[in-house]
Amino acid sequence: MTTPPKTFLVLHGYENRRPPGHWQHWLAQRLRERGHHVRYPQLPEPEAPVLDDWLDALDEHGSRPAEGEFVVLAHSLSVLLWLRAGTRRPRADRVLLVAPPSPSVTASIAPIAAFADGLDLTEAGLDARLVYGDGDPYCPEGADLSYGRPLGLDLDRVPGGGHLNPDSGFGEWPALLAWCEDPAVRITGR
Repeated sequence: MTTPPKTFLVLHGYENRRPPGHWQHWLAQRLRERGHHVRYPQLPEPEAPVLDDWLDALDEHGSRPAEGEFVVLAHSLSVLLWLRAGTRRPRADRVLLVAPPSPSVTASIAPIAAFADGLDLTEAGLDARLVYGDGDPYCPEGADLSYGRPLGLDLDRVPGGGHLNPDSGFGEWPALLAWCEDPAVRITGR
């Protein structure tokens, strides 16, 4: 008996049009090459996202496959999308939250401020891993303090990782690909 392929849902952040140099684009290609199913939707209007529209997109693309493991990877603003989704969250076997912007930074950027409104960081039982970089300009207080500890998340810190995006040197990210294949792998830098 063969193991069914995994299904990955990859969710991008603010102002992201899924550029080829981003680790998400690279990861989607590698996972497909390994025979996995990958959903990497372009979320609506990334330069002026509307929370309800992004929630609708999560509903559309987040259906659980009939078989195989279902893994969600959310970067930056999509982490807040995941947190705000509440009961609308799809049931996933694993969730990776990558480099979320802090609530205060999010609230200070007019086009995305609504994502921070009503954000509940006291939710119990959120089963996810948070990976974050030191020196992230979008979360200056540290994602471990803003999200990891309040939500009781499993944490992976990437020294010098910044926002874990191409500007921080994250195009190819073999450690993340290794985690996709094996959840016991700790996520490190490039």
